[in-house]
Amino acid sequence: QVQLVESGGGLVQAGGSLRLSCAASGRTFINYAMGWFRQAPGKEREFVAYTRLFGGSTYYAASVKGRFTISRDNAKNTVYLQMNSLKPEDTAVYYCATGRWRTGWEQSEPDYWGQGTQVTVSS
Repeated sequence: QVQLVESGGGLVQAGGSLRLSCAASGRTFINYAMGWFRQAPGKEREFVAYTRLFGGSTYYAASVKGRFTISRDNAKNTVYLQMNSLKPEDTAVYYCATGRWRTGWEQSEPDYWGQGTQVTVSS
């Protein structure tokens, strides 16, 4: 069993930055990926970014590529999402997730989820 706890959400003006953190406890495996999804009011949940715990490769949604950076600290079992140049359309609840990596992980339903953290970007 894996527990995920997100932090770092908040209110920011358009063009600003926030950094989200996701701390994992319990057993994780080197063949896992950890990443972020988000859900805006009235919209379906969408993928944001992931990193593989082995090798550290990353993958981003087109809507955030170049603005968001995902990174990890394996020693701390923590993943970060640095969000720059934020836009009002980035407003959502951001969820951390982890599970065994597979091709198409960004379209899958990872096994473990955090409780979510609210990010609000004002115009």
